Amino acid sequence: MIDQASRLRALVGDKKEYSPAPAGSAPQLTMVTPQAAPPPLPLAPEYRSMQLQGRPDIPSSLSPFTESGSAQNDEVFRPAFSGARIIAVTSGKGGVGKTNLTVNLAIALREEGKRVVIIDADMGMANVDVVLGTSSKKTLLSLLEPGVTFDDILTHGPHGVDYISGGSGMEHIADFTPEERKILWEKLSVCDSQADIILIDTGAGLGKNVLDFILAADEVILVTTPEPTAITDAYAVMKAYSRYEKERTLRLVVNRVYDEADSSDVVAKLRQTAQRFLGSDLEYGGCIYEDRNVLKSVRRQTPFMVADSETIASRCVKAIAAKLLTGRSQSVKRGWREFLARFWNS
Repeated sequence: MIDQASRLRALVGDKKEYSPAPAGSAPQLTMVTPQAAPPPLPLAPEYRSMQLQGRPDIPSSLSPFTESGSAQNDEVFRPAFSGARIIAVTSGKGGVGKTNLTVNLAIALREEGKRVVIIDADMGMANVDVVLGTSSKKTLLSLLEPGVTFDDILTHGPHGVDYISGGSGMEHIADFTPEERKILWEKLSVCDSQADIILIDTGAGLGKNVLDFILAADEVILVTTPEPTAITDAYAVMKAYSRYEKERTLRLVVNRVYDEADSSDVVAKLRQTAQRFLGSDLEYGGCIYEDRNVLKSVRRQTPFMVADSETIASRCVKAIAAKLLTGRSQSVKRGWREFLARFWNS
């Protein structure tokens, strides 16, 4: 029997899916027909009644305590903001540099004059704290305490990075009551007036909380590396996302590439697979070249954009930020400094 991982690798590598064959017969390759997207999730009861009354003040996006049509009490946390761009940064596999990208991308966007807030939604792992070399006294879940406001949980970190730590209770957010979700939503809505861009650093993989956050966001950056396991797991995220979202396109960032061919190959494989089997597309968001300065910065708990703004990884992140703001791809050349560094360290 072929397991799920083998099937996904077959999709990514050969763009065909194996189906079990009867005993004694040769295995056959079958084409996979893209599945139609399921109907949108219904509005929560209080907003549904407003809809029936013809009320014009229904939020443009679903409420944070939206019902799910799949199962009773299967509620989805959907923070709703109207002005700021909400960008979720996610990955199928851990260790691909998702949080590092999030923090350094925030710095690059701030250099472009944008107000940025990071929400660390990575299951209380406090990875944003680690990258910045700091700690936060209150978490997102502190908002459930009486008298605690958004300003109380917003940490003004070093290098101009403002962020909110998710806390160790984030994994239980699906169990919150509608009233608790409403409190979180109302207090978090203030963030809309204090940020131009909100970056949500999700956990890796396909946990329910991860999927909730990427479905709630306006845009999603999917981070992977050229490693086969990372590509396979990235495709799994694409497949799950496409079940609910057909209109919005994931933006792929390939980390730790040695040359542009590495990045192009990964993007081509995933894009062709997505178009053929999921009926969806994939946008290229940029790549980040392998850079030993990144590891040095992580050990010093200093973002590499701060340690050296002209190192190759920093220039790649600046290009990704520029594309987010302008929509135009930016070319990143290794340059003379990088040539010398590679030459003398080879």
